[in-house]
Amino acid sequence: MKKQKTNKSTTYMKPYEKLLESNKNWATTKVKEDPEFFSRLANVQTPEYLWIGCSDSRVPPNEITGTSPGEIFIHRNIANMVVHTDLNMLSVLHYAVNVLKVKHVIVCGHYGCGGVKAAMSQNSFGIINKWLRNIKDVYRIHREEFYSIAEESKRVDRLIELNVMEQVMNLAKTSIIQEAWKDRQGPHLHGWVYGLADGIIKPIMEMEPGSRIDPIYEFDNL
Repeated sequence: MKKQKTNKSTTYMKPYEKLLESNKNWATTKVKEDPEFFSRLANVQTPEYLWIGCSDSRVPPNEITGTSPGEIFIHRNIANMVVHTDLNMLSVLHYAVNVLKVKHVIVCGHYGCGGVKAAMSQNSFGIINKWLRNIKDVYRIHREEFYSIAEESKRVDRLIELNVMEQVMNLAKTSIIQEAWKDRQGPHLHGWVYGLADGIIKPIMEMEPGSRIDPIYEFDNL
């Protein structure tokens, strides 16, 4: 009996080709649901939120917040850091605040963060050591609190929360945020932590426009 030939290209799809195929299906579905969907996105970008989150693949901002493309301006890095020498992050912050005029800036960490766990260890991770040192500084500042927490997993969870709070404070220290607070009384700053185990976001901190910080970080000539 003669074997029937199969189309090898469709039978053996490479992993990355599945992504392209899924993209086509998604785009087709979107147009069927809303014929003007992509034309609106192409012509204007007016998000109300800037999301500074972790690069972890398990924490997709649009999906966990139920938002659509165009609603959140997104920056992601290891352990959702706001580092004063990071020109990438600062450029995103400047554009979001001064051009897009976002109303809210959210720093969102997540429980089970590998970057925070790594920072709590004494292992060397090569070039990433320089990035993780910023988290180690947070640990050092709150060392006494960690000594009082017996369970290691709870210490990690607490450092994740404290790290988010520190990054929100780092936002407030920037001239970008302080100038926007002075000029337009915005944006609000938020610190959140996402739970991998239950999918729930926990708000842990909020700073309203004009909130006071240590005077040494405040600019009086903006």
